[in-house]
Amino acid sequence: QVQLRESGGGLVQAGGSLRLSCAASGRTFSSYTMGWFRQAPGKEREFVAGIWQNGGSSGYIDSVKGRFTISRDNAKNTVYLQMNSLKPEDTAVYYCAARAGGSVYGIYNYWGQGTQVTVSS
Repeated sequence: QVQLRESGGGLVQAGGSLRLSCAASGRTFSSYTMGWFRQAPGKEREFVAGIWQNGGSSGYIDSVKGRFTISRDNAKNTVYLQMNSLKPEDTAVYYCAARAGGSVYGIYNYWGQGTQVTVSS
């Protein structure tokens, strides 16, 4: 069992940066594969980035490669999403998610409440 809480969202101009944080409760954070998803108005929720338990490997949706970086600090029970060169198309509610190991592209079982990211032109 894990509880997730996102923070760090806000309003930023195109080309700017934001860093999202996801704080996890529980004693087994290091056992979880972690991911970030987003949902824009009128669109389905989509996978953005994920990171395996040991942090050695990660995966990204093509549209954010080279701009976003996911990382984790298991000692602090926290996962991050550093977002650079933001575009208006990145505007969405961003959700932190967790699953009990496995591929970052698989089904996630636990979800945070989301944090709004708005990128203005």
